Amino acid sequence: MKKALITGITGQDGSYLAELLLEKGYEVHGLIRRSSQFNTQRIDHLFVDPHEADARLYLHYADLTDSSSLIGHIHRIKPAEVYNLGAQSHVKVSFEMPEFTAETAGMGTLRLLEAIRTADWRIRYYQAGSSEMFGRVLETPQSERTPFNPRSPYAIAKVFAHFMTVDYREAYDLHASNGILFNHESPRRGGTFVTRKVTRGIAAILSGQAEHIYLGNLDAERDWGYAKEYVEAMWLMLQQDQPDDFVIATGETHSVRELCEVAFGLAGLEWERFVRIDPQYFRPTEVEQLCGDASKATEILGWQARTTFHELVALMLEHDLREAGLEPPARTRPEVPA
Repeated sequence: MKKALITGITGQDGSYLAELLLEKGYEVHGLIRRSSQFNTQRIDHLFVDPHEADARLYLHYADLTDSSSLIGHIHRIKPAEVYNLGAQSHVKVSFEMPEFTAETAGMGTLRLLEAIRTADWRIRYYQAGSSEMFGRVLETPQSERTPFNPRSPYAIAKVFAHFMTVDYREAYDLHASNGILFNHESPRRGGTFVTRKVTRGIAAILSGQAEHIYLGNLDAERDWGYAKEYVEAMWLMLQQDQPDDFVIATGETHSVRELCEVAFGLAGLEWERFVRIDPQYFRPTEVEQLCGDASKATEILGWQARTTFHELVALMLEHDLREAGLEPPARTRPEVPA
């Protein structure tokens, strides 16, 4: 049975990746930070009785800021694949916590690569990159050949992690790949991210719990895809004979304003009545537009996005309405599995 180790397993991507790997017959190990409260809601449904023969999901306490825990767990578990999805991942928060962001997203990657380098067996490594690395873009759409021009502490830390991964691949012959993932959302997205703020906000408005939602730059344009599909690309990268770097994206952009129009429209509401602008949500340095070219991933990995922007928004809205005890409006477009 192949073993995989995931940092950030309790996050959106980690939970979908754990599901995928379990479906493929892996034994899955996740690293989680020690806390006084459990934060495993996204993966609780994956657990079975640890005494049962089919128990294949295990959690271990560790931290990307602690080299000894990373080295110890890697040598005890002996994974064949390591997926590094852990970090402080909120761009706006990275301006408020730049040092912690750099320690987790940047130096955390270096610590993990060093731990892998000490192993005496072959490990395939996936590094979670971000479209934010392109920052103030130098060309559109952005591909693997587009220069990085980061505009936040988070993006700068991710650029460091990207090139560390490339360097370790070339210096030590590691099977290490970078996935440059553009925005990817789902009903498991954290509530502070703009897509989920909108869909959860609509549910709160319809249930009488709120009158407005507060957003920042409505003109920012992003390439939004479905997270459940994006983790498939992560797995595919580590199944290739040669490691490489891949942009994962839909190739379409939509503004935050359009996100509001679509989501509120699905709920039968006029978005202008309920959306308020709050300057605290503007970034000190803004990234206006990101649009990815995933043709390399399509050609080599056979991967491409399948869920449209409208389907994704509808999927998230339906989930949040049901969470609030409301019946979602009838839909005419096809169902997309949650």
